[in-house]
Parts: sequence; structure tokens; C-alpha cells
Amino acid sequence: MGVKILVVEDEEKLARFIELELRHEGYEVEKAFDGRAALDMAMANDYTLILLDIMLPGLNGLEVLRRLQMDKPTPVILLTARDAVMDKVSGLDAGAVDYITKPFAIEELLARIRVALKLHCKDASENDSNNVVNADNANSDINSNNTYSGGMSAGTAIDGAGATAGVGSTGINSNHVKRSVPGETYTWKALVLDVPRHKVTYNGKEIELTNREFLMLKTLLENMDIVLSRDTLLERVCGYEYVGETNVIDVYIRYLRTKIDEAYGVKMIQTVRGVGYVIKAN
Repeated sequence: MGVKILVVEDEEKLARFIELELRHEGYEVEKAFDGRAALDMAMANDYTLILLDIMLPGLNGLEVLRRLQMDKPTPVILLTARDAVMDKVSGLDAGAVDYITKPFAIEELLARIRVALKLHCKDASENDSNNVVNADNANSDINSNNTYSGGMSAGTAIDGAGATAGVGSTGINSNHVKRSVPGETYTWKALVLDVPRHKVTYNGKEIELTNREFLMLKTLLENMDIVLSRDTLLERVCGYEYVGETNVIDVYIRYLRTKIDEAYGVKMIQTVRGVGYVIKAN
């Protein structure tokens, strides 16, 4: 099945222009001109990607995105005339994979679409592979009659590879990681970040973090004592090659400092001027 893109844009001339360019690239395209129609179409159809304007009649784009994310993991690129950092952060926090500010060059939009599609297809492929492995293991366990015929060794190899991938794929240097259980919890003084439970506590008191704040903190903790640049943090926290202002990272750092450093009178996240940010072990 080809790539099917929903273009949600209330400026019909712009929507038509985008549609023609996308069709020229070989994509299937459908259009919606208001938020409610877009949400109905997105819920009723399986789109590969959605281009979503923020300023829409009916429901605004962020509300459409929030409702959609509750039920369907369709990747969304936001189209916005707003270039304020907080508007961009709000869109990314709501679940968008990228955003592009109007006016934009069509070449840039197409490039961002290619990146989003590449990553989405990769994630879907990995999920499908994991599902197949899990199903095979389950069937093997059910039908084994306690004679694994090498099933235990295969299962062990899969678990080992998964653990290794889980640590290495996000950490730059795992030698600096302080964990209670490898890949599951990270600690700094009285702070504990629990990955499986998606929970952060300080002295046993839970700290409410957004998904991106959690990932930002996890990335810094698993690379303790290593200074991470803003570009590196953008790539790892947003999950793709980010093109845009890196002060989005400064906003997230400020949020974390408010919720942890200021709240508990500590200095956890340190700034290395001209380079980036680091959490030091001591």
C-alpha cells in the first residue's frame, strides 16, 4: 500500500498547492479544511502521515492532535504560522513528530516528510518484529512440553540482545550510567528515575513530568558526567534529526530545574557554556 497523507489546512489554495506537490512525489493525498472534519477523517482512515495546521476552525490543530493521540499513533507534522518557542514546545509535547513554520519552502516540507516517514516505518517494522518474536516464543513455550529444543537458548539470546540495544541505543557512554537495575532505574542522590513505571521520585515523593521532560532527564542521567550538546539532546529527545532553534532544549531544561532543582534545593543539571548540559555524579 502506498503512502497516504492527510493534509489539514483551512487555506484552500495552500492545501491544493501542497496536495499537488505531494502527488507529484507519488503520495496519495486527502484534504480537510477544519478541525472536526480532520479528526473524523483521521479516526476513520489509516493515514501514514498527517500534515496538520494549528489554526483551524472548529477544533484547533493541537486539540485534534491530543484527541488523535489517545487512539491512533499516526505521525503528525504541524504546520504553524506561530514561531514562538512555547507554541512549538506545546505541539511537540502533544505528540507531534515535527513542525514547520509558515511560510516554508516546499523542499523543506518534503524533506521533513521523508524523515518522518523513514522513522515511522522503522518503528513500525521494529514493533512488528518484536510482536513476531514474542508470538514465536509464546508458541514455543506452549508447545514445548518442557522440552525446549534450544528454545531457552534462543530466548536468552533475544533477551540479551534486547537489553544491550536498550542501553546502547540511547546512551552515548554506558560506562557512566548509575543504575539499580540495568536499563530500568537511574539514580542521582535522592532522585530515582524508574523507566518501566515511567516514574520519577525524589526522597520518595513523585515528580510529575511530561513525556519529553522524562526522556530529557533519562538521557542526561544515562550519560552522567558527559556534557551533551543541545543538538544531541534535540536528536535524542525528539527522536529524529531536528532542524530548528535549539532553544527548545533550554525550555525543557528550565522546566526540569523548576520541578527538581528549585523544588528540592539541589543543583542537578549544570550548564557548560557554549557546549550544553550535564548531570555530574558528585
